[in-house]
Amino acid sequence: MTGPASTQTPRYTLGDWDNKAAVRVKKNDYRLPDDLERQLATRDWFPPAFIPYIAHPLIDKAGRAVALRLAANHLVYFLDYTTMLEHQVVNRAVEIIVHGELAAAIPRPMKTAALQLYTDEGYHALFSNEVAEQIAALYDIRDRPRPRRIDRLLGVIEAASPADRPLAWFLLGFVSETIIAKELLAITRERLVSTVYQMLRNHLEDEARHSRYFCEVFQFLWAALPPTQRDRAARMLLEIIGLYFEPDLPWLMRSLSSGGFDEQSSLQIIAELRQPDAHARRVRCGAVSTFAAMTKASFFDNENNRQLFSQAGFIDG
Repeated sequence: MTGPASTQTPRYTLGDWDNKAAVRVKKNDYRLPDDLERQLATRDWFPPAFIPYIAHPLIDKAGRAVALRLAANHLVYFLDYTTMLEHQVVNRAVEIIVHGELAAAIPRPMKTAALQLYTDEGYHALFSNEVAEQIAALYDIRDRPRPRRIDRLLGVIEAASPADRPLAWFLLGFVSETIIAKELLAITRERLVSTVYQMLRNHLEDEARHSRYFCEVFQFLWAALPPTQRDRAARMLLEIIGLYFEPDLPWLMRSLSSGGFDEQSSLQIIAELRQPDAHARRVRCGAVSTFAAMTKASFFDNENNRQLFSQAGFIDG
C-alpha cells in the first residue's frame, strides 16, 4: 500500500530545478582563462576519448601544436552543433510535450518540467556559442559549415507523415537527451582547459536530469501508443539512433587539411572511423542509456523490435 501522495517520489520533474539548473545557479562567464597558454602546455581543448583519431601516429608526429589546432577545430564544430541541436531539435521536441501535440494526455508536472528543460537548453546554446566564438577567433577558424547531422535529423521529420511528425520530434529529443557520453562524465579538471571543463560539467549536470526526465516520458508515451504507431516509431528510432553516431567525414577531411594533412594522410587518419562495423560499435557504446530506457518501457519485449535492432548490429540477437 502506498503512502500519502505528498510523500511519493514526484514523477516527470527535473528535481529541485531552482537550486540545481545551471541557468539558475551557475555564475560562470565562460571567458577563456588569462593563463591559457600555460594551460595548453599540459591540458586539452576537448576530451581525447571523443576525438580518437587525435592519437594517430601521423598526428603525433606532426607535433602538439597541430594536435591542439585539430582539437580546437573539433571543439568549435561540436559547440556549433550543440547550439543548433538545442534550438532546432531538442527544444522543438520539448514544445511538442508542452503544447500537447502528442497522442496522449500530458500530466501537468510533465509540462512544467518541459518548460524548465526548454529554458536549460536555451542557456546551453548560449554558452556553447560564447565559447565557440572565442576559440574560432583565437585560431581564425572560418570554415564553420552547418553540421551534416542536423540536416539529416531534420530529414526524419520531413519523411514522416503529418500525423507522425509530433512523435518523430519527440523521438529525436528522446535519443539526443539519453545519449550520455561516459567518457565526458569521467573528465577531470586537470585534463581540460578550465573554461571548457566548467562548461562541459555544467552542461552535463543538467543533461543527467534531462535524461532521467526523457526516460520517464518515453515510458509514459510508449504505453499510450497504439500498436500501429509503435511499429512506425520503432523504425524511426532505429534510423534516429543510427544518425546520432554517424561521423561527418567531409568536415573531418577539411579539418585535417587545415592541419596540413593531404588527402592520402587524412584518409589514413580516419580509416578506423570508416571500418564496416565501426558505426555499430559506436552505437552500442554510446546509446547504452537510450537502450536501457527502451528496455524499461518494454520496447524490446516485442520480437520484431528486437530483431530490427539486432539485424542492424545495435544489440545482441
